[in-house]
Amino acid sequence: MDTAIHRGELPPSEVYRRFARIEAHGSSDVYEDWAANVAEDAEVLELVAGLPRTKRQPNLVFAAARLHGAAGTYASFRSTLVERWGTIRETILARSTQTNEAARCAVLLPFLAELPQPLALLEVGASAGLCLLPDRYSYRYSDGPRLDPADGPSEVIIDCRLGPGSAPPRALPKVAWRAGIDLSPVDVENAEDCTWLETLIWPGHVDRRDRLRSALAIARREPPRVIAGDLNEALPALAAEAPADATLVVFHTAVLAYLDEAARGGFVDLVNSLPGHWISNEGPGVLPQLPSLPESVAPGEFVITVDGIPRATADPHGRSVTGIHPLGGVIGVQFEV
Repeated sequence: MDTAIHRGELPPSEVYRRFARIEAHGSSDVYEDWAANVAEDAEVLELVAGLPRTKRQPNLVFAAARLHGAAGTYASFRSTLVERWGTIRETILARSTQTNEAARCAVLLPFLAELPQPLALLEVGASAGLCLLPDRYSYRYSDGPRLDPADGPSEVIIDCRLGPGSAPPRALPKVAWRAGIDLSPVDVENAEDCTWLETLIWPGHVDRRDRLRSALAIARREPPRVIAGDLNEALPALAAEAPADATLVVFHTAVLAYLDEAARGGFVDLVNSLPGHWISNEGPGVLPQLPSLPESVAPGEFVITVDGIPRATADPHGRSVTGIHPLGGVIGVQFEV
């Protein structure tokens, strides 16, 4: 994730040019094409520039256009955007990029499993709360054994490639309590909310779409508790509700980039004051106080930190995880339950 893109600090042309080159390249041909063309399209850039700075990110603009009919070619995107701009703009202002990718649990799981069990999971920026259900999914790490919930295989099967310095957990974590915070929680029973989550999935990512549908079905059966609120304001009281005999784990993925610098700094101070542990899965520029990262961190990768220490890099959508040493060298870590 490019932090400046998501905070809207760059001019729109550069935001879309970098999105095409760094985030969409090799992941979505449609979005790479759309973003590269937007970067050179004065009329479309003028529309985007008229949005609030926090609403200009490509993910949001593209999803809103797709919701209202854009598909496939840049010509389709452009004509839909220009002709239906009023309606699309309303959607952009009303919605946010609440991508709730259950597969991100695969890159968090090794770190959750190494903590003292059972866990009290508290996710900030939880959306529909799908990442609060890591013990409800099945996992396949590279060619290793499959991990399943205690009651049997899940309809959500997450494949994750292990890079050097990483190893799969030996068992799923035990979760005693779970809750989340989001400015606008997604209601898993609301068809419009679920359609929006599906629209946020990039073109061509059929596996992610199918996984989302299955994860939503699980969440409807066992709805995770997600309260509405600002993460800095709501976190202390919600954390205080966690049972004392469980290890509190505050975690987030692709969330802090949407906060301004002061709010991010306040969150870091707050989460460090809480008992338990903090797991962050964000773009490398989101937490500037991190120690130096290895040059092997590829553009677009996330960095997983545990209690502020970099432990791994990960694909933004949970497809792979690679261990890193705090000083930059790759290490082999065995995770214990």
